[in-house]
Amino acid sequence: MGKRKKKKQKPKKREGGRTGPTLAQQADRYDLYQRSVQEAEVEAEFFDRVYRSLHGRAPTILREDFCGTFAVCCEWVKGEGRTAVGVDLDPEPLAWGREHNLSRLDPAAQERVSLVEGDVRTVSEPKADVLAAQNFSYWIFKTRDELRAYLEIARQNLAEGGIMVLDLFGGSECYVENDPDVRKYKGFRYRWEMDEFDPISHDVRHYIHFDFKDGSHLEKAFVYEWRFWTLPEVREVLAEAGFAKTTVYWEGEDEDGEGNDEYEAVERATCDPSWIAYIVAER
Repeated sequence: MGKRKKKKQKPKKREGGRTGPTLAQQADRYDLYQRSVQEAEVEAEFFDRVYRSLHGRAPTILREDFCGTFAVCCEWVKGEGRTAVGVDLDPEPLAWGREHNLSRLDPAAQERVSLVEGDVRTVSEPKADVLAAQNFSYWIFKTRDELRAYLEIARQNLAEGGIMVLDLFGGSECYVENDPDVRKYKGFRYRWEMDEFDPISHDVRHYIHFDFKDGSHLEKAFVYEWRFWTLPEVREVLAEAGFAKTTVYWEGEDEDGEGNDEYEAVERATCDPSWIAYIVAER
């Protein structure tokens, strides 16, 4: 006896009487992430500016740990003579990056990007002038020993005079559960939410959600289970890992008080309920 045919169901109507797949169902979460979270050009320019200020010459080799879709690698190699190495355990974003980021480069630039599907806690060649661990990705290491072990290996992956660049955020607003940071972009809305925070362990769970004009939602598009590290802690562990010096680069502000991309070296900062900063560690 053959299989019975499934009864044909009428397409469900959405808001406004429309039918068919929702915008959320059609959405590409990696594309949305790059459009709302990453500023690859800004990051590449910052790495270059800081390295030049220290050494009076341009850096050439970048290593991007936890690289995901390796957008920063692809931006980096647009500079003449530059090479980049991206390292990530997850094959899915690497595959997406090959199709959507790497493919947009000219053939010569594509050849200057190398990808490693593996653990960032591996020593490799060539040694980098700049090693970046961005978007708070190193917060995956939840103990001081784990973080120190990673940073010791990162230091080994730097050339003489090399720098490691880490970003991090903080402020009183960043410890509030279920009070999302909402930002609007063309065609969608981004929501960054802290779901749970444990003040004893500093274990934290964050989500990224996306909302669309047709009323559909892409909930928990990205989920992060981290330790919420503080700026003094990270600087102390960098010193324990052997780095010679660390400098904090604080986000600047426009006239209206909004943050901008002009990060400058500081020794002290004013109390801010929600801030983002870079730590630059010299090998």
